[in-house]
Parts: sequence; structure tokens; C-alpha cells
Amino acid sequence: VQLQASGGGLVQAGASLRLSCACSGGIFVRYALAWFRQAPGKERKFVASISRSGSDEYYADSVKDRFTISRDNAKNTVYLQMNKMNSEDAAVYFCGADSVGAGTRVDRMDYWGEGTLVTVSS
Repeated sequence: VQLQASGGGLVQAGASLRLSCACSGGIFVRYALAWFRQAPGKERKFVASISRSGSDEYYADSVKDRFTISRDNAKNTVYLQMNKMNSEDAAVYFCGADSVGAGTRVDRMDYWGEGTLVTVSS
């Protein structure tokens, strides 16, 4: 399974950005999909995840009500819509696939994509 994240860039505080992660080489609906982020010198942290069917979503408290995760099983792609961004959102964002759980634990992810850098200017 290969995951390819894209959509990162430089945004101003308060602006929006949408990340995409395309999945290939596997059966997309077998995986819960998630976004994690890692700031310089810090651990990779959970941001959001979505169940295999797309019916359940989970969010870190820090992004709840600002970020929305979604998936398009026909396009084998997961998205992260980020609104009202602030400086704490600046990080490298990684998408991951979890074949067993809900995608909320960094140590349970089966596959990772390469990260995409998000920078927020004040």
C-alpha cells in the first residue's frame, strides 16, 4: 500500500487549506485512514481519523470544530479540510492507514505516506 499526501503549503493565520492523500496498491476500504502531524522536535501526534465506511470520524481536541476529515472510496483518497488555522497547526502532516483499529494510535498504523509541510504565517 502506498500513500501519497499532497496539498501542504504556506497559509496565513485564519485561512483554510485542504490536504489530500491518495492510496494505491491495496484495498482502500479495508483501512481506517488518519492524519497525524509532527512539529519540529516533537512527536508525531494524532489529528483526525475516519472509519472504513466513512461513518465515524475522530478528532484531536485541538482541531475539533476546525478540521474535517473525509474519504472518497471511489477515488481511494482521504482529505483533511483545515479551517481557521493558527500557528499551532504548522507541522508536517502525514496520512496513515490502519487495518485493525480506528486509526487513532500512531503505533498501530500499518502504512504511512510521506509528509506534506504546512506552514502558518501570523
